[in-house]
Formats: sequence, structure tokens, C-alpha cells
Amino acid sequence: MESFEGNDDQEVWFGLEQEFTLFNLDQKTPLGWPEGGMPSRPQGPYYCSVGPENNFGRMITDSLYKACLYAGITISGTNGEVMPGQQEYQVGPCVGIDAGDQLMMSRYILQRVCEDFQVYCTLHPKPIVEGEWNGAGMHTNVSTKKMREEGGLEDIKQAIYKLGAKHAEHIAIYGEGNELRLTGAYETASIDQFCYGVANRGASIRIGRDTEAEGKGYFEDRRPSSNADPYLVTGKIMGTIMEDVDVPAIAPMDKETA
Repeated sequence: MESFEGNDDQEVWFGLEQEFTLFNLDQKTPLGWPEGGMPSRPQGPYYCSVGPENNFGRMITDSLYKACLYAGITISGTNGEVMPGQQEYQVGPCVGIDAGDQLMMSRYILQRVCEDFQVYCTLHPKPIVEGEWNGAGMHTNVSTKKMREEGGLEDIKQAIYKLGAKHAEHIAIYGEGNELRLTGAYETASIDQFCYGVANRGASIRIGRDTEAEGKGYFEDRRPSSNADPYLVTGKIMGTIMEDVDVPAIAPMDKETA
């Protein structure tokens, strides 16, 4: 892709967080849910959880993790997600277009693992629209060599301002059905508004507390949906932040507890 050409000296790292939702073979009942009903407890205890009453699908993520390591995928972690039956794994950091290669291969491996366990897996960003449940995304973590060096926080902010100026263009290629997920609720920002903040899960772009404290590091684009094309997402981000343009500064949102 053109966006990745001529920027090797920038050493752009991507870390992709792939969320997905597991269903029984009826494709209607998420793992851990009663057939035709909803869990008796609201979301909260399922995130990064342990115990059979909280975590549904660990056998999938554990098997996926081992298979990805065997295949040479740079998989860096797994965790249970906020909605019961929802899981996540992380790929990266990878340099440039390699992030898309590795994420696409990991999705194939995920489907093969789910086949072995006879569990249906969907990457739809909002598979359950009724009730108080989170959707699924592909949060994309980004840093350049300058962002990782002393004073890199200013480079991060400049990149965020550029992303804000092209918000609509990014949303257009950030996945199908994303309007069902990006509502401004359930740890998302509104699809119609761009914002950023430190440790703010309700922002379009989040800067981590460690990055702010150290004055360097990376940022997280929380807008891409779980079914987004990783080549389009990483390529669009790369192209936008590498542009030599002047854009207006954007005031950060208030900090929230992560």
C-alpha cells in the first residue's frame, strides 16, 4: 500500500486489539447466556475475569494463543471482555504493513480453533443490540520512532489533531455496522464527533496515563470496529499522521478512570 512506502525511517509500530464474540451453534445464544434470555448479572465481572461463572470461551483464547505462537504470529496477550461471551487477543507491536498481515492470519487461525470446539465466532461490532452490553472493536495502538523518544508526547498530539481533521474519512473505512457500536455509550465516543483524552475510554483517541506521565509513548485509536480491514485501518492512520499539514489543535476531554 502506498501509505507504507517511503516511511521506513519512522518505524511505525501498530498493536491491534481484536475483540470477538462467541456463540453456540444456533448463532443466537452467546456463550454463557441462557437460551432465549440474558445473563442475570449486568456486565462488569466478566472483564479480565476468572471462574466458570464469569469467563466463557477461555479454551478458545488459550488454544488460539498457542496456535498463533506456533505459526509465528506476534500475539501479545488475551483477555475476557466486558460482555459475557466476548473475548479479545492482541497482535503486535508490528512494524508497518506487517500488522495487517499478522492480524488477518490470526483471524483465520481463530476460525479454525472455533471449528475444533464447534463454537460460532462473529466479528460483528454489535452482535447484541438489546440490553446494556458493550460492542466489539479493533482498538489500534500506534507509535512512531519520534513518539517513543523524549518529547514524543507533542508528536502524539500533532498526530491526533491530524486524525481529528479527517474523522469522517477514517470512520468511512473503519468497519461495517460501526454506527451501532459508536454511540457515545458503552466505552465509545459518538461516531459523529471526534475527541481525545487521557485514560478516557469514552474518547475517539485515548492517550495512556503512562504515556502522559513519561512524555512519550503511543496513542490508541478506539474507533475501528472488530470487523474492520486491518490493512485499510493501519494504512489510513499511517497516511494521515505522515502528512505535512497544519491542522487546528483540539482540546482534550476530561480524564476518566480507565
